[in-house]
Amino acid sequence: MTLSVTGDNIQFPDLSVQDTAATGFGFKNRIINGAMMVNQRGTVDAQTTITTGNEYTVDRFQGVASVSSKFSLGQSSTAVGGFINSLKALSLSAYTVGAAENFFIRQQIEGLNVADLGWGAAGAATVTLSFKVRSSLTGTFGGSLFNYNGTRSYPFSYTISAANTDTTISVTIPGDTSGTWLTTNGSGITVTFGLGVGATLSGTAGAWAGAYYTSATGATSVVGTSGATFYITGVQLEKGSTATSFDYRDYGRELIMCQRYFWKWLPNPTAFSYAFNGMSLSTVSCYGVITLPVTMRSNPTLTTSGTASNYGGYQGGSNLTCTAVPLFDTSNQQTPLIQYAYSGLTVGYGSINGSKTSAGFLGFSSEL
Repeated sequence: MTLSVTGDNIQFPDLSVQDTAATGFGFKNRIINGAMMVNQRGTVDAQTTITTGNEYTVDRFQGVASVSSKFSLGQSSTAVGGFINSLKALSLSAYTVGAAENFFIRQQIEGLNVADLGWGAAGAATVTLSFKVRSSLTGTFGGSLFNYNGTRSYPFSYTISAANTDTTISVTIPGDTSGTWLTTNGSGITVTFGLGVGATLSGTAGAWAGAYYTSATGATSVVGTSGATFYITGVQLEKGSTATSFDYRDYGRELIMCQRYFWKWLPNPTAFSYAFNGMSLSTVSCYGVITLPVTMRSNPTLTTSGTASNYGGYQGGSNLTCTAVPLFDTSNQQTPLIQYAYSGLTVGYGSINGSKTSAGFLGFSSEL
């Protein structure tokens, strides 16, 4: 980008016609946290065993499994392709994947963030998916893009030729002119990376299909080899037919983008931590509004440690011990109303409320 200077006048270029890759303006990468740096739920190099089938580890990335405890997932300090963090999947057994079973990593992209692609109609924009990957296995691997209800999908394949070696992948995907693609705050496009997908849920690579496929036919099964590793980072989905340089955003901005979907209030590990002011409306309950750092995608759900003794507060100079874990009284996208349960409160008195131990977190989720 250049500036034109004439006398005392400076003429700025028309940014409306500039390529966002060249100017740095806009939202080039539709994947959030593609460099795997934000990890509100865990710590670096700690793995989470995927048990319930839809568990988040590194922010915005989710492990999906048809059968419990076949792989673990977590943020890794292993540098892949020049990135300081990666997402590591570790196979926990040598599992033979059934025809209708699948194991994969995914990110669901909010429809508002892909509305400009125009998918589901004539003129749908082409996109390019690029990423850095490393695996202890070699061969053909697979993944997919699909819509909110799985009625349209695009399986893709890629090759890892050398074990434990950084590999750069780029896949160009023509825009889908069929199906329904949400442009709301629902799930617009889901991007998956297969770790073992059965024949029923695998489709022909490189073509749109009117079916739910999460990987490509014939792809390598990571969960099929005990101890197999799979690292991925630098994930980018952008408009256009060519992969461009990774869209680095400053950490603060990336964190804010992640907090639209999940925010975890973490207490001080060694002392009482203050979360919000409250007021007693009865002798056993106090209520208070907690301010979220950003407006969330939808009304969040609340997750806690599950142990009442981790939470507490003060009223009238006296310590308060919770008799139950905190609950929502009501919630909204900006200021949820939290209920703390105590005993022996004075009606109408104020209180300060928070956590007594590091385990007493408050997690707010509006994930897709």
